[in-house]
Order: sequence, then structure tokens, then C-alpha cells
Amino acid sequence: MMDMTPSPGSRLPHWIAAVTLSAVAGCAVGPNFKKPAPPEVSDYTSKPLSATAATAGVAGGESQRLAAGGDIASDWWTLFHSAPLNELIDASLANNHDLKAAHAALIVARENVLAQRGVYYPSVTGNFSATRQRQSGQVAPALSSNAFLYNLFTPQITVSYVPDVFGLNRRTVESLQAQEQEVRFQMAAVYTTLTSNVVVAAIQEATLQMQIDATRQLIDINADSVKILRYQFDKGYASRLDLAAQESQLAQITATLPPLLKQLAQVHDLLAVLAGRFPNQAPDVAFDLSTLQLPQDLPVSLPSELVAQRPDVLQAEANLHDASAKIGIAVANRLPNILLTANAGSSAAAMDQLFTSGTGFWALGANVTAPIFQGGTLLHQERAARAAYTQAAEQYRSTVLTAFQNVADTLTALEQDAEALSAAAAAADAAKVTLDLAQRQLQAGYAGYLALLNAEQAYQQGRINLVQAQANRYADTAALFQALGGAWWHRPDLVTDKHEK
Repeated sequence: MMDMTPSPGSRLPHWIAAVTLSAVAGCAVGPNFKKPAPPEVSDYTSKPLSATAATAGVAGGESQRLAAGGDIASDWWTLFHSAPLNELIDASLANNHDLKAAHAALIVARENVLAQRGVYYPSVTGNFSATRQRQSGQVAPALSSNAFLYNLFTPQITVSYVPDVFGLNRRTVESLQAQEQEVRFQMAAVYTTLTSNVVVAAIQEATLQMQIDATRQLIDINADSVKILRYQFDKGYASRLDLAAQESQLAQITATLPPLLKQLAQVHDLLAVLAGRFPNQAPDVAFDLSTLQLPQDLPVSLPSELVAQRPDVLQAEANLHDASAKIGIAVANRLPNILLTANAGSSAAAMDQLFTSGTGFWALGANVTAPIFQGGTLLHQERAARAAYTQAAEQYRSTVLTAFQNVADTLTALEQDAEALSAAAAAADAAKVTLDLAQRQLQAGYAGYLALLNAEQAYQQGRINLVQAQANRYADTAALFQALGGAWWHRPDLVTDKHEK
């Protein structure tokens, strides 16, 4: 049994140590969290993919080989071999305010964990009071000197400690640690989204610029067609219906240009904001698809590794851990709570008499508080915590399914993008052949200028379709890196930070 008669100077530390050891040895109520097992699936799609089709003679037409189990490079965007793109991503990682805010949120969560850990230790407070008072003559003097007017100086130290007998403090710290991990993986998600958004926006900017150039050429071609038909109509060689049809086609093509210009301006502004700049401070960089290289060797993480890489899956897992810890908190709140206190000090009528013989005092105390009747509040809070755990478990499973869907969709997109590029290239080649024949027939006098313009229009439209098909391959390649987690785990500042201890 604990010795309750120690002297303040010798036995009190031993008493505190004994209580601390007994608390550490105690068990924490509630379930102990177990990391969910990875799903027992061997592939993402029903038909495993190994390589995509190749289209010779076309930029971005290379075959892409899928390496199962390969790891993603930390700077995967460098596989596109674009120095302006690398510089823009470096600027975005250094200046993006969403990423900085996510890092600050991680520091907040980390400091909350460290603050809560303080409950593991006794709380020690110091107090000093000095009073001067006069005692009523009708009451016995308070001092042994029988003085009615006196000073009283009292320095003392108070120690309080809550033994974590049932694990309330440990489960609370566990909950906060899980919340810290949620914030960490949220920051990883911001990083992954930022890098992929910059790559996709750069690809989109290059694509829009090429579409705008091709659309302007189409407008010029159709404007020439309208002039020819109007001349032929005036001379009686063409009908009003033919002229109206050509004018309608010119108006329709002209109407497609403003939306493209708007999208280009918006993407340009987006690139500026992603880099932490105002729209009027956007970097003066013009991206061109012809300067980008399509990554040919693509790593595809194993399904068992995906759940350990995707930030959203890990965030859902941390949320599940938090819900598990909160069950323990709810259970512990229904059990007795113990508070141990001790104080020691000295009280004297003069400063120079403090800490002399006979002025010291000390006290030890223990307080046990147990809920007896709370109107069912604590019971229902525990039931709510268990239901919240079930909810978090289902959300985790849903997040895992969505992650696998993203990867499967992207792999299928890469396969179909390669096929679509081959078809678009074939259509563009056929349109080029038609244009060459129309030019020869015009020179030989077998065809009119209008037939040549129609052939040129078909060729320009084929070019637009080809550009879009090329852009889809580049963009979906970036989407694969994002779907697999974005390689955030290779960045030390995302895995750990200098505030951890």
C-alpha cells in the first residue's frame, strides 16, 4: 500500500513516480486499431495491359509500356522533357498558397498532439501570496504571536496528476495523432493535385493554341469560299442555297473561336495562380506539344501498394483510426476518474522567517469522480462513437474502390487514346491526300477552286482532331501518375517535418 506519510522533501517524488508507473502499466479501454488489409485483387482491369499501340511518324505516337510493380519517380513530370514545365512546377511548389496552407495546418495538428501529451506528466504550479490584514479583536488571534495586525507571506507548490488508469489520455493522444496523419495526407493530396494540374494545364494551353491556329486557318478558308460563291452567285453560276450554306458554315466556324480564346486565357490565368502569382504576372512561357516527349515506360503500382500510396486512401485510413480511438475515449468517460494532488510550502509573518523551522506545511489528496446518472448521455455517446467507426470503415472501403476505379479508368484511357491517335492520324493523312489531289486537279483544270477549299477545310479539321488526340495521350499519362499517388512519399518534407519529435 502507498505510504501516505512522507516528508515533503524526500517521499513526495517517489509517490508521484509510483503513481506514474501504475498508470503506464494500465490498459487502455476501447478497441486497438488494426490497419486494414490490402484488397485481395491482382490487377486493376479485367484484361491486363502491357503496352499500347504505336503510331509512326506522329508526335506522341510512341508505344507506352506498362511496368507492373514499378515505382514512380519523385519528379515524374521531368519525363516529358520540358524545361519550361520543370521550372513552372518548381515555382508552383515553392509559391503555391494552398500547399503552404496545408503545411501550416500540419504544424497546427502536430502541435496539438504535443500539447495533449502534456497530460502524461504531473502538473506543477507555483504560487506566492503576500497579504497584510488586521484581525478583529472579538476573534482569537490567527498567529501564535497574538498579533492583531500582521503580514502573511505564503509561497507554495501544488502538484496535480490524473493517472491514466483506463487510457483516456492515451486514447485522446491517439485520436489527435490520427488527425495529424489525416492532415499530413491531405497535404500530400494537395501536392499531388498541384503537380498534375500544372502538367495538365500546360498541355491544355499548348493544345488550345494549336486549335486556335487551325481554327483561324479554317475561318480564312471558309471566308474565301464565301467570296467565290458570292462571285459565282452574282454571275449566275451558283445558287442562293449554296451561298447561304457556305455563309452558315463560316458563321459556325467563326463562333468556335471565342470559346477557344476564352479557354486559353483561363488556362493562362490558372498557371499563374498555381505558381502563386496574379493573372497579370503569369510566366511568359508558350508551351508546344511538339516540344513535349511522351513518357514511354510507365510504372504501375501493384494493387497491394496502391492503398499505401494514395493520399486519399491513407487519409481515410487515418480517419478510421481516429474513429477507433474515439470509441476508447467514449468508454473511458463512463469510468471513474482519479485526481491526485499534493502541495507543500511555507507561511510566515515575515519574509526572513520563510522556510524556517515550524513554517512549512504540506498536504496530499486523492479525488475519485465516477458518473452515476447522466440521463443516458455517456451511453449514447459511446454508441455514436461506434456508429462513427462503422461509417468511417465504409468510407474507407468506398475510397479504396474509387482509387482502383481511377487507375483502371486511366489505364483504359491510355489504351484507347493510342487507338484514337492512330485513327486521327489516319484521317489526317487521308485528308492530306485529298488536298494534294485537289491541288493537282486544280492545276490540271479538272476541278474548281471551291473543291480545293473544301479539301483544305477537311485537312485543317483533321489537324484539330489530331492535336486533340495527341493532347489526350499526354494528359492521361499525367493522370496515371496522379492516380497512382504522385510519388509524394519520395519527398522528405511530406513524409516528416522538422516539428516532429
